[in-house]
Amino acid sequence: MDFSAAQDSGEQQAFRREVREWFEKNVPDDMRDPVDGRDFTKEQFLFWRGKHREMADKGWLFPTFPKEYGGGGLSGDHEVIINEEMQRAGAPGNFTNQFVFPALLVWGTEEQKQKFLTPLVKSEKTAWQKFTEPSSGADLANYASRAVRDGDDWLLSGQNVFVSGRGRPQWETEFPNYLFGPMMTDPDAPRHRNLGFFMVPVPSEGLVIQEQALLNGHDQHAIFLDNVRVTGDHLIGGDHQGWQVSNTSLEQEHGGRGAAAPRDEAVDNLVKYVKSVKASDPVVQQQAMNTVLDSHRQRVLIQRTFWMYQERQEISYQGNLSNVHGRESSLRTASGVRDIMGMYSLLDRNEPETPFGGQQEVNQRSRAGQNHAGGSTGIAKVVLARRIGISRTQERAAPTPSTATKGGV
Repeated sequence: MDFSAAQDSGEQQAFRREVREWFEKNVPDDMRDPVDGRDFTKEQFLFWRGKHREMADKGWLFPTFPKEYGGGGLSGDHEVIINEEMQRAGAPGNFTNQFVFPALLVWGTEEQKQKFLTPLVKSEKTAWQKFTEPSSGADLANYASRAVRDGDDWLLSGQNVFVSGRGRPQWETEFPNYLFGPMMTDPDAPRHRNLGFFMVPVPSEGLVIQEQALLNGHDQHAIFLDNVRVTGDHLIGGDHQGWQVSNTSLEQEHGGRGAAAPRDEAVDNLVKYVKSVKASDPVVQQQAMNTVLDSHRQRVLIQRTFWMYQERQEISYQGNLSNVHGRESSLRTASGVRDIMGMYSLLDRNEPETPFGGQQEVNQRSRAGQNHAGGSTGIAKVVLARRIGISRTQERAAPTPSTATKGGV
């Protein structure tokens, strides 16, 4: 991968101008994504639901996805430009949890792709990931929520927590259209062969979604299912293949697709702060540079995986390496910000002297809890050890859209 090519080609420059001008024309200042997610309003939610559909019509929402499913059929370079311009414009990403897409692309039938995938890619529908259970946490192999066959249907019962998603119950808007994740279909089958993977319609009788008020905001939810009936075509893969389908989803969640335009706003702001306040202190300069180098290493790891994914190369440990490094380096960054900025790092967006609109305080709260998202750092290290051959057991990457499908992803 050539990291020296910092300039867009002529064609890319023209595309960037087109994207930038569209955002400048279509995104008023009061609709920009707020620094603190707790300030995201119903009006902004509804505004972006509409804008996401417009972006999907232009092929910009999921630019590398196949056109036959509502994607743009564009290149990874286009995705980089779009993501960078979205960040510049303060545009939030689509409200569907994107880890549903690998599961549908790899394991869904053509009918299921048309039923579920296409409306999600076009932003006509939204979906949230329901994985974590109160009792087993990130241990999906120990899943307890049950799916019982009833004729051609299934009855789902169980609980989930820490289900991420934008949209609040009191807004009385679509909230979301689907929940996706595994359920135990056969308690007598061995581990890894006892699950199914379901798309659960919302609303459904017997399904309750409750908001969780947590340290990092209110975008987490508790899910309760009590004999929720779903039809058989909502089962993705076989009724004993839920573990395999889930792992295709987790391959991306654990870093296996990389990112088109990774950004470390906390480090960018730290550099600005040091330049304006403590530029002459050599100790602070060294602390800041250590943080910058950590951030740059993470960016290179993420971009390498993104390039490999777009080139359809086999990805074994690379995504997990960036996952582990990112979990640990983000904590080092948070600590470095506190050391350098002191109490200013803890001033929220309501304090008159807070720098950067309170972004640093949002980051501090996020790092305190979100490093367990997608499984703990310990689990990430176990996966990495198995991939590089230093564990008692070894494993290969699960199939992904890059390795198991024909179209762009």
